[in-house]
Amino acid sequence: MNEILQASGIMDFDVAFEQRYARVWVGRNKKIVICELLTDYVPIEDFKDIFGVIGDLVKQGGFEKFIFDKRALRAFHQPTMEWYFIHWKREMLAHGVKTHRKILPAEKWFEKMVQVAKEQILAHHPNHIIDQLDIAYCDTIEEAILS
Repeated sequence: MNEILQASGIMDFDVAFEQRYARVWVGRNKKIVICELLTDYVPIEDFKDIFGVIGDLVKQGGFEKFIFDKRALRAFHQPTMEWYFIHWKREMLAHGVKTHRKILPAEKWFEKMVQVAKEQILAHHPNHIIDQLDIAYCDTIEEAILS
């Protein structure tokens, strides 16, 4: 991803942390956190741990946008998405992150699974916050940063 950021002319991002499943970048001047998944599947407890650390970064203040690069994924896990959507996004909204950009794997079935899961989550959780968020799907990191 560093090459992507360099090629985009966007150099003010630093690696906040990296571990087996994810690399997280922060651009304090742009008020952006980027999470790039590195494997085709992330167990839910590891996912929660990663997003707990990201949450700690956000709570330090100053961030407004979260970019989630899921292109490495090859498995879809509904309980993980539900936790991320219902709990983590709500907590991050309370700390100023209301803009979310997502980059999905190229496989169309993955996009369909996300849409079906989102519909189910919204139907089963009427107190959702989706109307308070700016969520969009992008094809590249550069597009996500600039949008």
